[in-house]
Amino acid sequence: MLKQRTIKCPVHAIGIGVHSGEKVRMTLRPAEANTGIVFSRSDLGSAHNKVSALAELVADTTLSTSIADGVTQVATVEHLMSALWGLGIDNLLIELSAEEVPIMDGSAAPFIKMINSSGIVEQPAPKQFLRITREVKVTQGDAFALLRPYAGFKAGYTFVADHQVYDQYPKHASIDFSSTSYVEDVSCARSFGLIDELPQAQAINKCLGSSLDNAVGIDDSGVLNDGGLRYEDEFVKHKLLDVIGDLYLLGRPILGEFVGYMSGHALNNKLARAVMRCDDAWDCVGFTVAEPGRAKPILHPEASNAV
Repeated sequence: MLKQRTIKCPVHAIGIGVHSGEKVRMTLRPAEANTGIVFSRSDLGSAHNKVSALAELVADTTLSTSIADGVTQVATVEHLMSALWGLGIDNLLIELSAEEVPIMDGSAAPFIKMINSSGIVEQPAPKQFLRITREVKVTQGDAFALLRPYAGFKAGYTFVADHQVYDQYPKHASIDFSSTSYVEDVSCARSFGLIDELPQAQAINKCLGSSLDNAVGIDDSGVLNDGGLRYEDEFVKHKLLDVIGDLYLLGRPILGEFVGYMSGHALNNKLARAVMRCDDAWDCVGFTVAEPGRAKPILHPEASNAV
């Protein structure tokens, strides 16, 4: 049976919030089995300063995903959550000195490096997966996002943008993570945006800390960052990175297939909430690695499907 995982020892980082522009210190700490992912705000004092990383606590999806429980809010959680999914971390306490998770370089790769520098340990509790048993789909205009049954985890996304630079690069990606490495092929994909759209975002107090150090900048001439793109399909892969982080707010890794068309944080969260409302669309299972000579792993249904 696969076991739950946490990190070996605390690890620290200092960065800025991409939207607030504020300096923030972040500490990742081990957490006991069955704790889940929990954020803690040290700047709010010791009482009522925690919020669990759960889809039902998503409070804002404007250009990022923020969660809140009462007065405690944590912004821009999706890249870190994506990294935790990528390394199979089930339980973690994340301490922040301000409201926003530091953006680092705009991808999940720095978080991967942090976790690996601490090390990962298995815990004496079985890992649980959320297995999709029927299709669930949500729409918003022409955009849609869906989850449907699949033996493993597969994610596909179609990025739609009418711009001469975007048109030079792939706008669709479909990845089966049984045969593709998240760390190598997805985690380094950075946030991106058009330079012309930055003043509009800053007018609503977003992207105040945005720079070419933490995002791919684009104007009519092309990509502005030294070195260009990390992947030819970096734009669409970053969308997949975001999706994975948003869906990990369901509290367990998914066994199923995601398909998205023009979806963003709002529609990703709408899909997660729709899944939670549909008791017949999922169940919880454990997962045993296949023994030598056995073609497939063994799934073990759990007694409850409560997330």
